[in-house]
Amino acid sequence: MLVKKETLALIARENSLDKKIRLGTGELKSGGWRRDSILANTLEAIIGAIYLDSNIEECRVIINKLYEDHFKLIDPKDVRKDPKSLLQEYLQSRKKSTPIYEVIKEKGSSHNPEFTIGSKIELLDEIVTATGNSKRKAEQEVAAKILHLLDAKKIKK
Repeated sequence: MLVKKETLALIARENSLDKKIRLGTGELKSGGWRRDSILANTLEAIIGAIYLDSNIEECRVIINKLYEDHFKLIDPKDVRKDPKSLLQEYLQSRKKSTPIYEVIKEKGSSHNPEFTIGSKIELLDEIVTATGNSKRKAEQEVAAKILHLLDAKKIKK
């Protein structure tokens, strides 16, 4: 929850990074300073630079300051895992190989891509596919579909 793109972008905005980052002409014209992915990547880069320029303790102090208000909003009992994590834990607990996600098809422009991802696991005979506007989203959807299939088949192996 704390390291997902939307949270990182929110923290970047709270610290006015959207007003401080330097972007190329194309990103300026397309409003790149508003894009969650750019803001999240910027915050991650800054945290990484702090770590490389100092040490983990200094980095921890900065992260605690950045996340202070966000820590208060989290209920540890309500932490939901994403489908890929759930599937990996499910398979590992049964001593099965973790899934490998493969790009089956890519189409669209760089500003409007579409990825079709596929995966096959030991417990299912078929390759499961899903499509999304990012590889990550398509992989999450594949994992969700696999979990649904496992639940429908009540596979307990």
